[in-house]
Formats: sequence, C-alpha cells, structure tokens
Amino acid sequence: MKKISHIIITITVFIFLIKESDLKAQLPNHNTYLLAQINNYPGYSGLWGYVAPDSSEYALLGCFNGTSVVNITDSSNIHEVDFIPGVNSGWREIKTYSHYAYVVSEGTNSRLQIIDLQYLPDSVSLIKSWNYSGFTQAHNISQSGPFLYISGGNASPNGGVQIIDITDPVNPVRRGNNTARYVHDCRVSNDTIWGTNINNQKISIMNGVNMDTLTEIRNFNTLQSMPHNLTFSPDKKYIYVTYENETPGMLDIWNVEDLENITYIRSWQPTGIETAITHNAEVFGNYAIVAHYTAGIRILDLTDPSKPVEVAWYDTRPQDNSTNFLGCWAVYKFPSGKIIGSDITNGLFVIKTTIPTLSENFNSIVPEKFILHQNYPNPFNPVTSLEFEISESGFVSLKVFDMLGKETADLVNEKLSPGKYTVTFDGSELASGVYFCKLKYTWQGSINEKVKKMLIVR
Repeated sequence: MKKISHIIITITVFIFLIKESDLKAQLPNHNTYLLAQINNYPGYSGLWGYVAPDSSEYALLGCFNGTSVVNITDSSNIHEVDFIPGVNSGWREIKTYSHYAYVVSEGTNSRLQIIDLQYLPDSVSLIKSWNYSGFTQAHNISQSGPFLYISGGNASPNGGVQIIDITDPVNPVRRGNNTARYVHDCRVSNDTIWGTNINNQKISIMNGVNMDTLTEIRNFNTLQSMPHNLTFSPDKKYIYVTYENETPGMLDIWNVEDLENITYIRSWQPTGIETAITHNAEVFGNYAIVAHYTAGIRILDLTDPSKPVEVAWYDTRPQDNSTNFLGCWAVYKFPSGKIIGSDITNGLFVIKTTIPTLSENFNSIVPEKFILHQNYPNPFNPVTSLEFEISESGFVSLKVFDMLGKETADLVNEKLSPGKYTVTFDGSELASGVYFCKLKYTWQGSINEKVKKMLIVR
C-alpha cells in the first residue's frame, strides 16, 4: 500500500508540474492583439522598419534565403511587396538610411547588400553587394546618421567594430575600426560606441569622435556570461543588456551616467516565465520592446528607466517557453503604434497594443527637440541669424534655396552633438526676394526636414 501510495503521489506531482508548465507556456497575451502573421519562408532572423516619405510603413524581414519587404500600412491588407534574394543563412540583420536598406549576413560571401526603397509601394531593387578586401560577411549592423557600424564576422580583424561611411548611400567608404576583441552587437550615443563582447563577458566603450581611429575608453565585466545586445534608456543614463545563454532570461540594467563608476542596478524577468532566453531589446520613446525568444514580444514601461514595468506582451511561440533558441528574434515599433516581431520559425508578426501612448500616433523616429527657429532679423539686409536645436546626436544639413528651388548657400553639412546652434547667413550676393532655409536632420535612419521662409529687402 505504501508503495502504491508513493506511486500515486509521485504521478500526481508529476501531472501538476506538467500542467503548471503548460499554463506558463500558454499564458494569455496581455494588452496586445494580432493584426497579421506572414510565414512564407523556411526560416527568419533579424528585422527592421522603414517609414516612406508618404508615411507608409514597411517591415524589412530577414529570411533564410533573403530579405522580404512587407507593406503593413493598411492593417486589413498587410502583404509582401518584394523579395531580395541573399546567400542562405540563419543570420541576417538590417538597418536603413535615407531610402536605402543595408543588409548583412553570416552567409559565405554575403557582403553588404544595398537595397533601394524609393520605388515603394511598387517594388524595391538591389543596387549592389558591396565589400572590400577581407570583408565577406558580418554578424550585425547598427546605424547612426550617415554611418554604419558593422560588427562580428570579418569586416574588422577579430570581429571588432568597423565604421562604414554612407554619406554617399550607394558608394560606401571604409573608415576606422576597433580590433581589441569580438563585438557581437553595438550601439552609438553621442559619438560613443558601446559594444557587447559575447565571448569575453564584457561591455566595451569606444571613442568614435575620430571616425578613422577608434580608441577604447574602458570596458567592464557583466554579471552574466555572453552579453548579446544592449540599448539605452530614453535619458541615456542607463543601458539594458540582454544575454544569449542565461536562464532564467534576464535583462540587466546598469547606470552609466559616470563612466568611471558604472553601477549594476537590477535585473528584469518577464511575467510568469522562468526559462526563456532574452535576445534583443529596442527602446522607442518611454518603452522598451524585447524580443525574448520563446517568450515572444515583451513591452516594458520606462517611466522610471531604472525600474522597468512590464505592461504588455504577445507570445509569437505559444508552443512552449523552452530554453531553446527559438521564438522571437527581433522587434521594431512604428510611429503608428504598430509593432513587428520576427519569429525564427513562425514568421512575421504585426501587432498593436491597447495602451494609448503606444498605439496612437507615438512617434518613435523624431527626438523631442528638433527645432528650426525663424531667422532674426527678418526681413534682413544683408545678414541674419539662423538658430536650430537638436536633442540627439545626428547628421545636420542647413541650406538656403531661392523661389525656384535652386540652392544658394550650404551652411551646415556635418554630424552634430545635442545642443543649440546659431549660424550667420550673409545674403550680400543675392537679389531681394523670398528665400527658404531648410534644416535636414538625420536620426536613427529617418530623415526629417523643417523649412522657414526668409525675406531679403534691399
């Protein structure tokens, strides 16, 4: 009887554990709803988003055999527009600048693909697959202004960070690199490059002011092994670090206000899940969106950036919450509030949340301060002052045009740090009449413009 009782108790506990595991695997989606799922290819990896000049929105989806471009503008008609073939690979990453997409892969001889997006919604075209001697493939790609930051692979010795200048978007120029150690992913803030050293359990901080000579400021050890990806809090005082092989899957938060005293704050873990691994995190406004492998898409409120609060989630892989490298690979959020996620086996997911600040006209592209003030004095003869402000480091172009659209002055054409700038414009050689001052500001791959009318009176 004792043996039978013991067996019955053992079976009961076993069944209870299975049911508890199933319950966690099938935790209902919270504050989110599905708009569309597309699964047309044998496998998926990274993705990014593109907003066209007419405000239409496109998912750029890394697939096993190329890059899929999906129009997600109309929620009732989400569909693939075009497909650019690539070398077969389980790793493909994408970033944008102007109306171009830049794609890297770990596939043999995959190089850097440059895709022209300007003919959307009809089609896209592959301009070229670009490389230089020794560079044939890469693991990851980041972008800041007219510069790409390629990491992993052989773009740089030891798989370090390599800067590519895309001031001319279809004719890249190789700039400086850092070869100290392998960098799995990197992000740029105010000319400082932060890299995750997945093989060394470190975060490297590099000075990128001189694009031709990168120097390491310092590095520090992470608490967990294999740091995979990082991103910044909205105020840039904190970084959020994901890890490739740790369970339970944690997102670590570090205070980085003082580079000489970088401090671990706490770790975050998704609601009701203790197994799934974190993969990639992105910050849009006051929200972090995490691609959490088998736990799907997780959304965190960063009102207090040191204490993220999970407010929504969508499980792209409801089959399980295992420790396997399956599920959601990457995420992106659009100004319309649509969120896209790539699932390694289940394809593209397009979702929205029921949280107003995430779903209604929340612009994740333009920083809070992007201001072109009216020139003073105006009217003027012959000199006036032009003042503008930016709150994030970005590439700035400031030009003057006449009524016919002819450029008459090129005043600024460079990457600038956050701040307020004043430029003096001398119109001595111009005739009386109306002129237009155009400020073009590139930030996180989006080109934004503002125009002011000026009047020269002789």
